[in-house]
Amino acid sequence: MGKGNNKYSQNPDVEVKSCKTRGSDLRVHYKNTRETAMAIKGMTLPEAKTFLNDVVKHKRGVPFRRHTGNIGRHAQQKQHKFHNCRWPKKSCNFLLDLLQNAESNAEVKNLDVDNLVIKHIQVQRAAKQRRRTYRAHGRINPYMASPCHIEMFLIEDEEPVPKPS
Repeated sequence: MGKGNNKYSQNPDVEVKSCKTRGSDLRVHYKNTRETAMAIKGMTLPEAKTFLNDVVKHKRGVPFRRHTGNIGRHAQQKQHKFHNCRWPKKSCNFLLDLLQNAESNAEVKNLDVDNLVIKHIQVQRAAKQRRRTYRAHGRINPYMASPCHIEMFLIEDEEPVPKPS
């Protein structure tokens, strides 16, 4: 998939009631971003923004469910019924920027921003960026970055119809 190719892995069922956003080759750690993205999946746009801002302020933690190597436990994760957590600030800031972009796209399409729900969010590994670090005795080791691609779409959720009594 080239840089000019704007294909998403999924498309929403109703294009008119959705907004999409994506970022390619973002210089932010893949593993942290993947866990943060899974934490906000299914949230409304205001809920997700509040959650990410709270993570940046260390009020709430992101549960790490897959990439759990050498991650400490924290009592703050009892609210997620889990034990491993971290506060990936850079990942949160990148996701907040993408959510801001999605909000702007929704306003252009005249969608209700408060009812937008994150239905699809996907994080993929991008090509590693190479640097090198100089070691003792004249050796050189790789110093790699693990960037990622992020894509998401939000769907305007309709008000639930009350049950007839």
